[in-house]
Amino acid sequence: MLNVVREDDKVMKNLTLKDFILPLFLIAVGVFIILYVVNNPTDSLVERMLSYRNIFKALREHLLLMLVSMIGAITVGVVGGIMLSRPRLYYLGRIVENIVNIGQTVPPLAILALFFVIMGIGFRMAVFALFLYSILPILRNTFAGIVNVQPGVIESAKGMGMKPLRILTRIELPLAFPITVAGIRTAVVVNVGTAAMATFIGGGGLGDLIVAGISLGRDMVIFTGASLAALTAILLDYIIGQVEKGLVKWS
Repeated sequence: MLNVVREDDKVMKNLTLKDFILPLFLIAVGVFIILYVVNNPTDSLVERMLSYRNIFKALREHLLLMLVSMIGAITVGVVGGIMLSRPRLYYLGRIVENIVNIGQTVPPLAILALFFVIMGIGFRMAVFALFLYSILPILRNTFAGIVNVQPGVIESAKGMGMKPLRILTRIELPLAFPITVAGIRTAVVVNVGTAAMATFIGGGGLGDLIVAGISLGRDMVIFTGASLAALTAILLDYIIGQVEKGLVKWS
């Protein structure tokens, strides 16, 4: 128990001021952009579109789309990757991996258009499409990370009398952890960008501002939606990276 407490203390001590500079800077930039565009509209139309209420509504919808779809994608992607990495399903896993690699080349807008035809429009449909698109890098990286563990390490664990479940939880998953997290980071960044396209199927989000700005020829509205989406992607990528570093040091 004391060792666990000491390790936690070490992790907390490793968090210095420089670890918070980038996220605080990104948040400050986002706040500055919102304050500037709301208080300095180029015309009356932009003033109505870029109110605090409209901006925070779009941002809230965007984050909700990302959060709900990513929770499902991480759960299914990690569990699916683990299952396909088992010896009995190894060859099926290789086939799925190749399919996933091909699926990753499909444009996000094509995914949204396909499921728009099947499921209609709305928030749920947008979440489902984002969920499917985000699964791909997580499933691929989880599977690749586990199957690329050195066979000698597995054989040594078996020689020590470790059961398959214990080998998975104590050997394979910890060694595959950095690769799995890399897949999650990729999925988050892709998800944030793709969520902007949810506006085409009634999903809302920051894409509403971008598309409205393009339709009306208002650069300030386009800039607001695009910049907030970009800042969100960078911030989330940084946070996940810091969590990864902290967990690796703790383990």
